[in-house]
Amino acid sequence: MSSKEVLLEVKGLNVTFGKGKSKFEAIRDVSFEIYKGETFGLVGESGSGKTTIGRSIMRINEVTGGEILFRGRPINGNIPKEWDREITQKIQMIFQDPMASLNERAKVDYVISEGLLNTKKFGNDAERMEKVRNALLEVGLLPEFASRFPHEFSGGQRQRIGIARALVMEPEFIIADEPISALDVSIRAQVLNLLSNLQKQNNLTYLFIAHDLSIVRFITDRTAVIYEGEIVELAPTEKLFSNPIHPYTRALISAVPEPNPYKERAKKVEIYNPAQHNYEKDRPSFVEIEDGHFVHANKEEISRYRTMYKIGV
Repeated sequence: MSSKEVLLEVKGLNVTFGKGKSKFEAIRDVSFEIYKGETFGLVGESGSGKTTIGRSIMRINEVTGGEILFRGRPINGNIPKEWDREITQKIQMIFQDPMASLNERAKVDYVISEGLLNTKKFGNDAERMEKVRNALLEVGLLPEFASRFPHEFSGGQRQRIGIARALVMEPEFIIADEPISALDVSIRAQVLNLLSNLQKQNNLTYLFIAHDLSIVRFITDRTAVIYEGEIVELAPTEKLFSNPIHPYTRALISAVPEPNPYKERAKKVEIYNPAQHNYEKDRPSFVEIEDGHFVHANKEEISRYRTMYKIGV
């Protein structure tokens, strides 16, 4: 993967909320790269900081330390107006709740057009309507739906409208923040397949945020595991599932339900206890333990992990 083009790079990201006694460090020294054309997964429990990272890339949350680079240029902090306008178009987000993220008082035509109207990315009204029509068709909805209101649609259809709103801007990079968690199980596969097909058709790059590891395994190329604002492991997705190293990753994977009832009965669920790490003298760092496989650990743990999981043998 190292020979691939880096589209987005997060370097030493820190995000802090509040001040004084109410100060809360949500993200601590997070770094990763996303390659053009891939689906990069970010997985962890609720409150671990997944959405905060996505919203920081979107520049909704203010970055208190570190850098976010898109095509090698910073997109956080004070940036030139033209670059700001370009980033607004090139990076889009699909939100978790398809009901809350759509303006209930506006027709679908306006909901999808809002980004176009803000960036003046159309010549005349006929061109704008044509872009909306094509976006609806791309996500499997009828163009006549543009004259309706969001509350007239099912959850799956509303999420498709949210995807169309992102697509109409012709983005390069889409942040999908748990895009199927609020949907019925029967609809989830349809939306996942839609995202996968759109990626191939439009040469898109995704940051896919989720807490469901079975979905992450299905759709992502590489996955980062986050715990309390720190990335503890990052690897190609299949490698992460076949040979998880960090105890927190192992605990998450062990909790994934097994379809086979006999295997489920025999399965041992691991419990993660952060107290097992002794970092007082030997401080941890983010180490590449094998090709493309990174883990947050100190020297003693790295040595132990290499022996336990037969890495480099």
